[in-house]
Amino acid sequence: MAKGKVQRRARKILGEEPVALVWCEIHKPVPAPPKDVHRAAGKGRLKSRHHWLWYAGAVVFFFVVVPMILLDSLGRRLDQRLSGRSRDGQTGQPRPPDTQRSGRDRSRERDRGQDPTNGVFDGDWNLTAGQLLLRWYGYSPSPKRLVMLTRDRICVAASPRRRLSPTKADDFRTVTEFTLDQARIDGEAGQPRGYATFRLAFADGSWLELGRLGEPEDADHFLRTVSG
Repeated sequence: MAKGKVQRRARKILGEEPVALVWCEIHKPVPAPPKDVHRAAGKGRLKSRHHWLWYAGAVVFFFVVVPMILLDSLGRRLDQRLSGRSRDGQTGQPRPPDTQRSGRDRSRERDRGQDPTNGVFDGDWNLTAGQLLLRWYGYSPSPKRLVMLTRDRICVAASPRRRLSPTKADDFRTVTEFTLDQARIDGEAGQPRGYATFRLAFADGSWLELGRLGEPEDADHFLRTVSG
């Protein structure tokens, strides 16, 4: 279960013992909202801020790794041409396109296009979930949020720090909360660890899906609680 620091901080800001709690994230990219809706909400961030090491790694990848891959690929193609071998092992004619594979690719792209929200939320930016999503990354530079359940509330907390340890965080604060007649948690127990998700569902019919649940014991207890 959550370590002492997290439990003590949760009790302090809630004023009572939490029934269940779990660290979680929006586990998929946030879809682009309409410009007018985004502007009305303050044009907040739609993705988390990365640590500087992430940017350093990206620079190394694009300026070192990518050129090496391209040079290696170019070298192999040049060797094939010099040896007179084609991709299909016959003449120098190029291999005909794999129509079956391209058809599958187009089908997958079409399927993705049918869900512009990518399964993140219900799709209505003007309802509760959409408005919460527009402000989600404005609460903290870290993508992690602590969802805490009490007997009559669902509270969402965030830490002001960019990086935090879910087992030791002691500076998180409540950023939004809902009574049980305003929202509920929809989740199933027994989901595979590392892939478990749940939905924060609201009275207006909107919902927001959350995943990347931290601390396996907390996640298991949380899902058992909401599914019971």
